Amino acid sequence: MQQELSSLLRSLLQNPLDTILYSSIIRILTRTPNSLRHGRQLHALLFLHAVSPDPSLAARIAAMYSSSGDLHSASLLLHHHPHPSHLLYNSLIRGHSLRRLPAQVLSLFNAMLGRSLPPDHFTFPFVLKACADLPSLPIGCTVHSQCLRRGLELDVYVGSSLVNMYAKCGEVRFAHRLFDKMRVRDMSTWNALIVGYMMMGAVKVAGHLFDDMPKRNVISWTAMISGYAQNGVADSALQLFYEMRKRSKPNWVTIVSILPACAHAAALDLGRMIHEYARTMGLDSHPTVQIAIMGMYAKCGSLLEARRCFDRMPERDKTVAAWNTIITAYASQGLGAESVSAFEAMVRSGLRPDAVSFTALLSGCSRAGLVDQGMRYFDDMTPVYSVEAAHEHYACIVDLLGRAGKLERALVFANQMKIKSGPSIWGALLASSRSHRNLKVAQIAANRLFELEPDNSGNYVLLSNMYAESGKWEEVKGLRALLREKGMKKSPGCSWSEINGRVHTFFTGDKSHPQSNEIHGFLEDLPEKMKGEGYIPDTGFVLHDVSEEEKEGNLATHSEKLAIAFGILNTNPGAVLRVTKNLRICGDCHTAVKFISKIHHREIMVRDLNRFHHFKDGLCSCGDYW
Repeated sequence: MQQELSSLLRSLLQNPLDTILYSSIIRILTRTPNSLRHGRQLHALLFLHAVSPDPSLAARIAAMYSSSGDLHSASLLLHHHPHPSHLLYNSLIRGHSLRRLPAQVLSLFNAMLGRSLPPDHFTFPFVLKACADLPSLPIGCTVHSQCLRRGLELDVYVGSSLVNMYAKCGEVRFAHRLFDKMRVRDMSTWNALIVGYMMMGAVKVAGHLFDDMPKRNVISWTAMISGYAQNGVADSALQLFYEMRKRSKPNWVTIVSILPACAHAAALDLGRMIHEYARTMGLDSHPTVQIAIMGMYAKCGSLLEARRCFDRMPERDKTVAAWNTIITAYASQGLGAESVSAFEAMVRSGLRPDAVSFTALLSGCSRAGLVDQGMRYFDDMTPVYSVEAAHEHYACIVDLLGRAGKLERALVFANQMKIKSGPSIWGALLASSRSHRNLKVAQIAANRLFELEPDNSGNYVLLSNMYAESGKWEEVKGLRALLREKGMKKSPGCSWSEINGRVHTFFTGDKSHPQSNEIHGFLEDLPEKMKGEGYIPDTGFVLHDVSEEEKEGNLATHSEKLAIAFGILNTNPGAVLRVTKNLRICGDCHTAVKFISKIHHREIMVRDLNRFHHFKDGLCSCGDYW
């Protein structure tokens, strides 16, 4: 290419008015990295020789500027050209699309139509992508009508873009109807439909489409893996990743997509294997992959490895996302002081914190009881850091005050918010009221939640628990009747643990596991051993008005206890146990696991809905502040 360019430049020196030569050179420069300076010099030469670029040459110059990221110069060509062509508009539309500026793409498209210039099969894919990126279904439908008017609906590229637009705008069924009408479908069309179904949680339909694909590429595999991970089907994501490695080469996007599945399943060993694979393939040098690996270790409870990844990042002081990940990691472990320290270090590095930074910081302060510091940071958000407080920040403050037992102050704060309070605010207050057994505030919070999310059974169950503790059985019966009337059921407690590279899942009272008899036998013997160490079952965490003996039996089969028992039975003495639970760990289980860690000399890590608990030698890392 360099030889061809040199030859063309020599010819241009002899024929400085030849627009065909200019066009050929510009075409080469457009495909050559870091050639903007040469392109500008060539454009200046045009002016010097008073050569007026024809529509084709003007479009090539605009494409050169756009490809190099100089959209301003590209736009000036449009403004100063007396008769801009559809080719020039296409170049600008493409350039703005590549820079992810959908609003500008649509503005250029409207200007193009205003000049009565006909869009073509090159124009529509970029315009439809802009509609999908916004997303804007009404504008997308209008553009679709333009496609129909020009007979381009079933063009392979335009049709694929239409399917993608409708899928991303939530109209997957319409996208599928278009897909069925297309006589020729490329892989991008199949991929767009798969992504659309995954976005709406139709995992099985996406799976059938994937199976029916005549040919797959890395995007197809990654779309499925990412979809499984985002829809909580971690096992399927991991299984498909291993299958993909046999048939296709994963890229950095694949690695970023599979790591959340490891985090969801708390599959630390599998996460380490994928990290090693990424390192071997040279994919771990991408900053997004590095952040995803760090996040995986943090969510799997290995804070040491997460911090090690953070310290090794060569460009960590250039990305807020890396700092947010490590601040969040400390917060999830209840290490509020470390969250504050990391936040301050980020600010000192010259980076400006964003909304995510403050969510992580305030969450860390809440879980560590740093009330004064948390309030001070919240007050400084807008005046000092120019970050507007959103629902999640207000919820953190309500949680901060509530955990500290300042329930009345939390209630006043929730009622005096500058924005309309949502479920996260009242949910935090209800949880705090449960922890501090404040039925009065709990009723206020629960009633607000019943209005805001009437179909969330968890709120009814939590208030019912509190009524049961207070012996208010009529109120308990009333809530149970309401639950039956609405057809709602309590979300079952579920815990899972990775043992020998395989994830084992348990539900409360579960007897379906092949080792069920051993597990339940182990748990039956456990209470007497724990009682010898001073354990007293807290039957206040059982809903039903039954005998104390029955209540103790219910507590003994909570899902986290089943998972821990299984882990003890199937690992070597002294091995660390890692368990994840879908709900907040109950008070009795929290107490029981402390005794189990002492009796069996085990370090047990439980990640519940809110945070990590490290149990060792009869103590928990949360210091019973959770």
